[in-house]
Amino acid sequence: MSLSYESIIPIFPSLTDSDISIKRYGAILTMLLDGSPLEDILMALVLLIEEEKLGTKGSVLLLSDDGKRLLNGAAPNLPDDYNSAIHGIEIGDGVGSCGTAAYTGQRVIVEDIETHPFWEPFKALPLAAGLHACWSEPIKGGQGKVLGTFAMYYDTIKSPTRKDLLLISEAARLASLAIERSRALQFERLTGTIFNHLPLGLVITDMHWTALNANPAFYEITAFTPGAEVKFDPQQFFKRSGEETLNSMFTGLATKEAWQGELVGTRASGESFYLELTVTMFKERGSQELCYSWLFSDITERKRASALIDYQANYDSLTQLANRNYLFKIVQAEIDSDSLTPGFGFMLMDLDNFKQINDTLGHDKGDQLLVEVAKRIESCTRDRAMVARLGGDEFALFLPGMVKHSELEQQARAINESIAAPYLLSRSKRVSSSISIGIARFPEDAMSLEQVLNCADQAMYISKSEGRNCFNFFTQQMQQDAERTAKLHNDLKFAIESDAFELYYQPIVCLEENKIVRAEVLLRWEHDGVFISPEEFIPVAESSGLIVELGHWVRKEAMASLLEFKRKGIEIGLSINVSMYEFWSHSLQDCLVSSINDIATDLTPEPFPFEGMTLEITESLLMKQHQHLINSLQKLRGMGIEIAVDDFGTGYSSLSYLSHFPVDHIKIDKCFIKDSGSSVKQQALVKAITTLSHALELHVIAEGVETENELEFVRSADIEAVQGFYFYKPMTKASLLTLVQ
Repeated sequence: MSLSYESIIPIFPSLTDSDISIKRYGAILTMLLDGSPLEDILMALVLLIEEEKLGTKGSVLLLSDDGKRLLNGAAPNLPDDYNSAIHGIEIGDGVGSCGTAAYTGQRVIVEDIETHPFWEPFKALPLAAGLHACWSEPIKGGQGKVLGTFAMYYDTIKSPTRKDLLLISEAARLASLAIERSRALQFERLTGTIFNHLPLGLVITDMHWTALNANPAFYEITAFTPGAEVKFDPQQFFKRSGEETLNSMFTGLATKEAWQGELVGTRASGESFYLELTVTMFKERGSQELCYSWLFSDITERKRASALIDYQANYDSLTQLANRNYLFKIVQAEIDSDSLTPGFGFMLMDLDNFKQINDTLGHDKGDQLLVEVAKRIESCTRDRAMVARLGGDEFALFLPGMVKHSELEQQARAINESIAAPYLLSRSKRVSSSISIGIARFPEDAMSLEQVLNCADQAMYISKSEGRNCFNFFTQQMQQDAERTAKLHNDLKFAIESDAFELYYQPIVCLEENKIVRAEVLLRWEHDGVFISPEEFIPVAESSGLIVELGHWVRKEAMASLLEFKRKGIEIGLSINVSMYEFWSHSLQDCLVSSINDIATDLTPEPFPFEGMTLEITESLLMKQHQHLINSLQKLRGMGIEIAVDDFGTGYSSLSYLSHFPVDHIKIDKCFIKDSGSSVKQQALVKAITTLSHALELHVIAEGVETENELEFVRSADIEAVQGFYFYKPMTKASLLTLVQ
């Protein structure tokens, strides 16, 4: 805002009609032009009025920023107590002279404070100060907004003359000019301070890109030399942003006279940096020439941090492959797109025996192996394929456009062969690994990301179960099997809770005495009117952990039957199968022993006939020659329970293990008995097992005897007991009781 003495004079047209001295007003105007503080100007103005009108005590009150209160501006000859009392008073209709004038925007003349209604609540204060009349003129700005009030107080009851009204009116105008001029200067100073201390670069250019003004941050960010003439040519400065982006910026300026966005700038040193820019096109008042305001900040570090965060969110830090999150995002985008690409192939891959390598060589070598595996998988893939590490030793391969069975098979075979080649992790650490692969196709196998993952996972599980280091395509049979397993798991838990199982018994016959000496307890489950095979539901129980609860139920029911047989005078024992999962840990072994004792205590206060009870364990347990396991079996034998090794000959154990294990019976698996009458080799194996078992003072039982020829061979091999359909099929407890009675 620029003022001259001559430009101010016309706002006082009535001064020529008064006796007010223009020279005295000249002093006020000079203070305005010199930028004197508002407090000094208002003080001088009040003193001028008081000098012009003797007996007057002038007062200037300023309206607060919220427009609700009056604040002291200048009142040099009013009592301090009075000034303090009215400082901050709220304006309103009928709030004294000044409060009413500020509220209504109209002049308020009060000749007698003591009797005027506007002063009724407040009159004690001015009267105590010797003030009896108050005339107040609202001070208004150029837009008509009230800025404050100018008041004239008198120590007598007094009415204004025409000259008095002219004086107070002109004083209010001059006060208005002082206030607005002061605020303009304050804003100008504030603007200058902000301009110079702004952390953003700001440069004003003309239409020829010459810098007209720039703040210090501009020179700091751009590395231009302060004081030198600067050409801020956006075509050159932002050229690394690309032609398309620059065209967009200039189009925005032409249509909206403003543009905002991110660009790449070039410092005077030639270094590139990222910046966030707001550019505005304008014309100065009275000028037809365009100017541009370029306001920008250096966001290079923010962009780098963002890029790092984005990378960490989407890529695996070890292998540098895409991670699970990013892969799934890309696959989902492909599913959602209207791409002409005919679907895609998806491979889920899991390293075989990685835990063993990690545990024996250390995690650093394990990480090294994962990095090498990632490189080999990538080397086998083509363009557009995405390899990802999903976590641990699990990888995935997304193959857009590849759905042909032959192509996917070729890809999987190449990966299997590449991964299977030896790895040299250090000079002395040469290891081998392999990978199991499951393959699914979209949309042939699945129509959603979740279904694709599920299908590939099922196929990979089959590859694991088939010996690993191979691949399998998803089939509908896999899905049906998975759904069947899931249903069995849910139904199995409910069946345990509702006692939906039943025990069957298959007699074991002593050949020498030709009588039933024992019966094997077999678990049966009739579900929805159909018997579910133990070969189907027992693995589900084992994989889900329900086998411990199920095993406890079987032992409780079998031990109750054994006690019932004894009370009825039936002298036969019972053989009860125990899953190897119940021997998985020391705590489970201890739980097994203690639970058998607890069941016996709950069933009878008398000594339980443990001597009629045999626990059948699997042959694979013989390989776990842990002392705690041996001690647990010894405790069971110490109670009178006998131990039998079931399905002997089908596992990986050696006959020598029998000498270290507390075992009483060997049950030769039916696969050795079947067709033994015609197979010389099978006969030799059975006889060798029997001879060695007898040498170790173990009883031998032959399972699965179904024909006369098999029975005759068993007799000739000197096997003392037989179990099989030749004699009896599994039967209910009632049928067994009828049979033995």
